[in-house]
Amino acid sequence: MLIGNTIIDQSSPTFVVAEIGLNHNGSLDLAMELVEHAAAAGANCAKFQMRNMAALYRNGGDPNDIREDVPAQYVLEILSKFQLNNKQMFDAFDHCKKMGIMPLCTPWDLDSVAALEEYGMPAYKTSSADMTNHDLISAVAQTGRPMLVSTGMSIESEIEETVVILKDMRADYVLLHSNATYPTPFKDVNLNYLARLRTLGDCVVGYSGHERGFHLPLAAVALGARVIEKHLTTDRALEGNDHKISLLPSEFKTMVDNIRQLEESMGVSSSRMIGQGEQMNRQIYAKSLIANRDMQIGEEITKGMVDVKSPGEGLQPNRFNELIGRTSKRNMNKGDFFFASDLVENQIVPREYNFRRPWGIPVRFHDFEQFRTKSNMDFLEFHLSYKDMEQDISKFFNEVYDLDLVVHSPYLFQGDHLLDLASADENYRKRSVRELGKVIELTKSLLPYFGKATLPSVIVSVGGSTEHQPVAAEERWALYERVALSLAELDTEAVNILPQTLPPFPWYFGGQRFSNIFVDPEGIARYCEEFKQSVCLDISHSALTVNERGTSFHDFVRQVGPFTSHLHIVDAGGVDGEGLQIGDGDIDFPRLAEDLSSLAPNAAFIPEIWQGHRNGGEGFWTALERLERWF
Repeated sequence: MLIGNTIIDQSSPTFVVAEIGLNHNGSLDLAMELVEHAAAAGANCAKFQMRNMAALYRNGGDPNDIREDVPAQYVLEILSKFQLNNKQMFDAFDHCKKMGIMPLCTPWDLDSVAALEEYGMPAYKTSSADMTNHDLISAVAQTGRPMLVSTGMSIESEIEETVVILKDMRADYVLLHSNATYPTPFKDVNLNYLARLRTLGDCVVGYSGHERGFHLPLAAVALGARVIEKHLTTDRALEGNDHKISLLPSEFKTMVDNIRQLEESMGVSSSRMIGQGEQMNRQIYAKSLIANRDMQIGEEITKGMVDVKSPGEGLQPNRFNELIGRTSKRNMNKGDFFFASDLVENQIVPREYNFRRPWGIPVRFHDFEQFRTKSNMDFLEFHLSYKDMEQDISKFFNEVYDLDLVVHSPYLFQGDHLLDLASADENYRKRSVRELGKVIELTKSLLPYFGKATLPSVIVSVGGSTEHQPVAAEERWALYERVALSLAELDTEAVNILPQTLPPFPWYFGGQRFSNIFVDPEGIARYCEEFKQSVCLDISHSALTVNERGTSFHDFVRQVGPFTSHLHIVDAGGVDGEGLQIGDGDIDFPRLAEDLSSLAPNAAFIPEIWQGHRNGGEGFWTALERLERWF
C-alpha cells in the first residue's frame, strides 16, 4: 500500500502514527505543538479525528441531554468542549505538512468524509467503533484513498464482513489489531491475533495500542505489525480520557527509536553470518589450530603435531581433520598458527610492487623486522597498542633503515581509557592529551632509526564518539573545536598529527559506538580549512559512512581529498563491515584511484586489511596485488 510517498508492505519500515485525536483539548495552538512533538519524535504522521456532532448523534450532540446514560453524557461533554472546527483542523493539517509529516484523520460520519475529501486528505483511518458501520466504511473506500482500519470492539465474523466489502471495492487497506479499552489490561491485548488477522484480511497488519507504556508496540513489530498507532499528549493529567493512556513526547520518541532499533535487529531468515563485532571477538576468545613443535617445509602433519589453543587468529578447530595428513607448506615454529592457506596448493608470495605514490604496510614492534625485507615499501606504519608504549625500543631497533616512518596512535590506553580529545569532561580530555603526548615522544625516539623520516605522521582516532546515541548535528562543531584545543596543547613541531576519518559505528574490541566527528565530509573539510590541518582518509571508514547515509562516496572523496595527506586503503561493506579485502566489498576502486590521482596525488598509503598481518602478511600482499593495477 502507498500512503503519500510511503510504501507499507511486509518488508517496509514500520509506519508510526502519532494519534493526537482530541488531545489538543480544543486548542489549535496545542494541536500544532503536538504535531511538532510528533515530527520531532520521528512519527510518520499525526492523526486527528473529525466529527459533525449534529449529524453523528441522535440528539444533535447535546451534552446536557439527561436521557443519556452517564458514560454517554461524559463523552458528549468532552466532545462538545474539545472539538476543533473544520478550518482549524485544516490549519493543523497544513502544519503537519510544514513539519514534514503526513496529516491523517478519522472521519466519524459521512459529512466529515466529504469535508476531508474536499481538503485532500491523503489517507484515512476508520475507528474500531465503525467496524460494523458498512455505510461509512464504503464511503471511505469509495474515495480511493488508502485506509487504516481498526478492528477493536469486533468479533471475527464482523471483521470478515468488512474485509469482503473492502475487497469488493478494491480498497487499499491495512487492518489494525486493537482493543478499545482505555487503558487496555495486558491480559486482553492478545498480540498473537496479529497472525490470524493477517490471514483474515489477506493484507499487511498493524497495531493500535491503548495500554500503558510502549513495550507492546515493540512486541507487535516483532510479530509483524507494519503500522503502529499510539496516542500522544503533553500532560497525562489533562481533562479527557485519552490523555491517561497517551505517551509523553519523550516517551513517544523513545518508542520510535526503539522500533527502528528493533527493525535493524530483526535481520533475515537466511543463513547465519558472522558480523564484524563477532569476527573481532572470535579472534580474541575462540581457539585455533597451532603447531606444538617446530616443523620443516614438506613435513607431513600428524595429529600429534597440532594443538588447540586460544586466541582464534588461525584455522578454526573444526578444520582439524582437513589439516592432518597434509605436508607443511612453510617452515613453522612451535606456537605458530595454521591458516586456511595451509589447506590449498597456491600460496601468496610477496614481491616488489610498483605504485605511483609512496606506500607501506602496517606493522608492530615485534614483527616489523619480519616484514621490512619482504618487499620494496617506502615506509612502515607502526600500529601501537598501549602495551607497545611500555616497551624498550632498543630491544627492537639496532640500525638505521632506509625507510620513512608513520606511527598510528593507540585508541585505548591503560585502565580502559578510550582516547577522546573532544571530551567535555575536562579531566578525561586532559588525560587523553597526556597519552597522545607520550605517543609523540615515542615517535620522536624512533626518528633516528629511519633514515628517510623528516616529519613523521602520527595517525590519531581523535574520539568524539558516544555510547548510546549520536550527538545532535548542531552540537558537533563544539567537538571539533575541543579536538583543535587539545592538539594545540601538544608539542607537535617534530611530527605531523593526522586525525583519521571515522566510521559511523566504530568497533572497539567487539562493541559498537556512534561517531560524531570526522565522519561527514562537510565537517571534515570545515575543520581542515579552519585549523589548517590535513587528515588520513580511511577509505573503509568513510565508505561505511556514505553507505549508512545513502550518499555518494565519489562526492565524499571530492570534498575530503584535497585535505588528505595519508591513506588507509581497504574495502568495506554495508554500514559496519570494515577492513575487508580489496574487491570483497562495495568500493569502486577504479573510480577511487581516478579521484585520488587528481585530488591527493602525493598521499602515501597502506593496505589496512583487517588481520592482514596473519600468515606472514597474506592479507597485505593480496591487497597489493589487487591494488597495483589501479594505483
